[in-house]
Amino acid sequence: WAIGIGMGLTTALPSLWLRQPVMVAWSTPGAAVLASAGLAGGFTMGDAVGAFMMSAGLIVLIGVTGWFEKLMNRIPPALASALLAGALARFGLSGFSAAQTALPLVLLMLITYLLGKRFVPRYAVPLTLLFSVLFVAALGGFTSAAIPLGLTVPVFVMPVFSFSALVSLALPLFIVTMASQNLPGLAAIRATGFGDERARGGDAGIPVSKIITLTGLATLVLAPFGAFSLNLSAITAAMCMGPESHPDKSRRYTAAVSCGVLYVILGLFGATIMAVLTAFPKELVAAIAGLALMGTIGAALATALHKEADREAAMVTFLITLSGVVIAGVGSAFWGVVAGVVAMTVQHYHPHQRKAPL
Repeated sequence: WAIGIGMGLTTALPSLWLRQPVMVAWSTPGAAVLASAGLAGGFTMGDAVGAFMMSAGLIVLIGVTGWFEKLMNRIPPALASALLAGALARFGLSGFSAAQTALPLVLLMLITYLLGKRFVPRYAVPLTLLFSVLFVAALGGFTSAAIPLGLTVPVFVMPVFSFSALVSLALPLFIVTMASQNLPGLAAIRATGFGDERARGGDAGIPVSKIITLTGLATLVLAPFGAFSLNLSAITAAMCMGPESHPDKSRRYTAAVSCGVLYVILGLFGATIMAVLTAFPKELVAAIAGLALMGTIGAALATALHKEADREAAMVTFLITLSGVVIAGVGSAFWGVVAGVVAMTVQHYHPHQRKAPL
């Protein structure tokens, strides 16, 4: 309930206000960290809620001070685009890996997508989804299970604050959310041309620090109801900010608003909708996600590799991010950027210059 309502409101309302596509999601790596650390530490749900709120407080601090955005401003565009491409390419690979177990379905989806891109580019993905659903239904591929009907009821949990939960849960959740979610989320904003640099063309762009502050405040309010972390989205942002959502860039915010409304509905009818979604074959879900992200992945790679002088550093960032490696509990997006910055610094360093380009 809380995650759906939180994502929906923090996506739809800022998008309407700014007339820019603001996309908010929940932290998948954060959920993994909480699951492992929570089991290992034997924390109660109250301890976990307290940790959610402490992590959210740190995110609010980062947003208010603008530290995160200032740091990202120092990362070259080639590396930011490589980061986005690497973060999304895993979904592209998974989409085609689905052919291993559902070759006819994936082939049908690929052919439909290619024909759609040729004749009706804007509707290529919806048409692909429609034909794939009809194909699966004709073959009886949907799992049959009872679908519960009714509104999801929120449950309040009193937060408990402790130093052990701060160290074991809150800090890891904060670090993973910033490095694995907000970092590629900001890269998606900039790669699609909605960053603050749009001010040079007369457009204010998305105020990233304010949106990060908003996600932290929303998490603070909704944490007692189970919202562990709201953050910038990279995957759905790439879909809603790209030309597939609307050929007119000034109208793409409508895709984000629609997505936000769907999130709210998902929160209100969570059990019902999840039961419907789990009836879909996993190959269909993986393939449609991979196809929907192909355009964004290609555009990000083109930007990342455009300048020959930055190409190797961009490839380092792309490949490390794509690898999914986790070191010290921090995901590959962070390490990809770190390695790319090091590679670019080495490439551009000249001993007779006092200052490197970075």
